[in-house]
Amino acid sequence: MEGELEAVNCKENMRKLLIASTIGEQLRIPFTTEQFIQIFEKYNQTVFPMQFVLILVAIISVLLVANPKPFTNKTISGLLGFLWLWAGIVYHFIFFTKISPPAYGFGTLFILQGLLFLYEGVARNRLIFHISQKFYGIFGAIFITYALVIYPLIGYALGRIFPSSPTFGVPCPTTIFTFGLLLWTDKKVPFRLLIIPVLWSIVGTSAALNFGIKEDFGLIVAGTLGTTFILWRNLARSNPKRNRNYSLIA
Repeated sequence: MEGELEAVNCKENMRKLLIASTIGEQLRIPFTTEQFIQIFEKYNQTVFPMQFVLILVAIISVLLVANPKPFTNKTISGLLGFLWLWAGIVYHFIFFTKISPPAYGFGTLFILQGLLFLYEGVARNRLIFHISQKFYGIFGAIFITYALVIYPLIGYALGRIFPSSPTFGVPCPTTIFTFGLLLWTDKKVPFRLLIIPVLWSIVGTSAALNFGIKEDFGLIVAGTLGTTFILWRNLARSNPKRNRNYSLIA
């Protein structure tokens, strides 16, 4: 009897191990570090010199916030929409899907985010950009500087040079830049605009953990702090008592 019970327990344990092994296999990243870096190489070589255009788009956005015009808010929203559409269609759909089928889902989310910026910022004009010299403005400037300057410098210091390095316009630096610009807004940021950037800040950080892209650790920092600050500011702006405290730092 005891022998039969042991046999049953053994079979049950084997079944659990098989299930765990199967789940682990499904969750395993379906490409190697070498393949991941090769995607950056192919992307950069194919779209060159579009990288300069994408950086110029970011610089124009910053200059428009610093020197506001009647068309500033809609133009910046449109440029943000373009950056997310580019990352979704070009990087994810055309390149990343070659080694990672889930990139079709990622690309769809990035396209949706780009359309949300066009809808909320251009069609509805719900994003008003303004640089504050206080708390939120400072962190916004830090995230923007990190995305455009510090991010590529860290990669270079770690031995990644063009074309094998992530350049501005691929998802991670674009997301960090986006959090920076959203901290440079002067009205409540629609919550729906934060969902996909937050999700990507979690997913994208896996590159830092699994592939040694250390500069992507800035993504989880921007996602965590940026979202916390924006939500707290939204709450403060909807509550008169909190708003008095908010006005002291923002």
